[in-house]
Amino acid sequence: MKVLRLNPITRKRWERFRRLRRAWVSLWLLAGLYVLCLVAELLCNERPLIVHHRGKWFFPLFRYYSDDALTGSGIGTRPDYHAIETSAAFTENGSWMWWPLIGSGPNEIIPLDSLKPYLRVDCRLEPVPAVCGGGVDASLNLTRLVGAESLFPAGVPDWQERPWTQFWELPEELKEALEARFANRDAEAVTLRCNGIGDVPAVEVSLTAYKARAAAPRQVRLTLRQRQESSHLRRRWLLKHAQDPLAEGDKRFSGLPAPLRERMARLAAAAQTDGPQEEDVSVEGMACRLQCECEQVRYPFRPVPGHWFGIDDAGRDVLARILYGLRTALSFGFILVICSLTVGTAIGALQGFLGGWVDVAGQRAIEIWSALPFLYIIILLGSIYGPSFWLMILCYALFNWIGISYYMRAEMLRLRKLPFVEAARCLGLPAWKIVVRHILPNAIVPLITFFPFSLVGAIGSLAALDYLGFGLPAQTPSLGQLLQQAQNLRWAWWLILYPSLALFVVMLLGVFVGEGVREAFDPKKQSRWT
Repeated sequence: MKVLRLNPITRKRWERFRRLRRAWVSLWLLAGLYVLCLVAELLCNERPLIVHHRGKWFFPLFRYYSDDALTGSGIGTRPDYHAIETSAAFTENGSWMWWPLIGSGPNEIIPLDSLKPYLRVDCRLEPVPAVCGGGVDASLNLTRLVGAESLFPAGVPDWQERPWTQFWELPEELKEALEARFANRDAEAVTLRCNGIGDVPAVEVSLTAYKARAAAPRQVRLTLRQRQESSHLRRRWLLKHAQDPLAEGDKRFSGLPAPLRERMARLAAAAQTDGPQEEDVSVEGMACRLQCECEQVRYPFRPVPGHWFGIDDAGRDVLARILYGLRTALSFGFILVICSLTVGTAIGALQGFLGGWVDVAGQRAIEIWSALPFLYIIILLGSIYGPSFWLMILCYALFNWIGISYYMRAEMLRLRKLPFVEAARCLGLPAWKIVVRHILPNAIVPLITFFPFSLVGAIGSLAALDYLGFGLPAQTPSLGQLLQQAQNLRWAWWLILYPSLALFVVMLLGVFVGEGVREAFDPKKQSRWT
């Protein structure tokens, strides 16, 4: 029995690759990730691994059981294991289920009721600007001040027939605007800040546009709005429930008066059952509005316990779809690259070794074939036969071998004239044995070097086609399909972050492995520009 032995040169290259720590670690990480994806059913599944019920053992992951087999309902459809586990008939018998790490499959719709315990209440405290109507006469004395209580919470002073400058400063621009109105001239609308004098708060004074009329006005009306100097009162809390302990630990929350915190808790509890709540409160002598609104249950939903990467727009667990999607992408890449390398090597070796009219005719045929529109062919075949995994493999394999054939043809043309090939011919070896046993082992370097980069390219191409909608079927877990959802739902940050991160990590590991292989198989350890 012959044992596979590596020749000294190959062993030397392998040892050189192992010394490249980044490439070696990346290879193990990529291999480990692919192994995890291959056993994704053991990690993410809507079916339990083992069920013990009424003294019997069930293995739903490996065998189909009807609802009747577990509940005796007489129904032959697939059972809802989550509902069975919480039923009284199941728990009373001491039955139990052993679930995977994540009890959700890639195509399982998460019930909305299971997300209600994680709804948050959005509580907002915002100061309400005090607004009142005022008026001044031609001498700039106050003649009208409706709603002065909101401007002077400590007590309204005696303002009747008092000059404006006794309470607020009079900017020159405001003075000119008032003089234009008393002179019965057209004037534009203005809004100016007037600082208060003494304890009087600053206000924003607004004058509407004025058109000249038959007689000049006796008084000019204006609107006064209190400046929001108390911006520290504008706060927002996201409470997990009415008595959220996290909010209690917030200094901004604990610094509020106890009656206000109790009122906020009461409004938060009411918002969870009766809808949005709103109430006017007073904080530090300033009128504020307290609003509480409960989060809506809808898809997609943010990450919560049990669904650590969130839920997509169809109600499916994002982590499960990423794990299954990586398995699809890596399997697609490996199968495609192996097919492309096999076909490209065979055609390139045939052209390069035989040469002559075979080489010329083969090159012209390849040039014509490469000119065909690849994307249009995928769209056409997908519309006829429907999108599928193997159809994608076929379409890509029909075109992905062309680049490899060029490299193998060049290697064959270079190696077939070397002395060791001529010696094999002189010994009478057949052509196929010369190619397989003597030329290909020396021409294998481009194949090994391009394998990781071709794998990365295949994964990226599949994700791009899925993103455009021309790839795998809609129900198939795919990173590109998740990114397509993220484009339409940009506020759902988990649909952007986690699929992009998974795709980035896989492609980065593949590039690191490819760089290590290229450096290990490079006969020159150092390169220098001259």
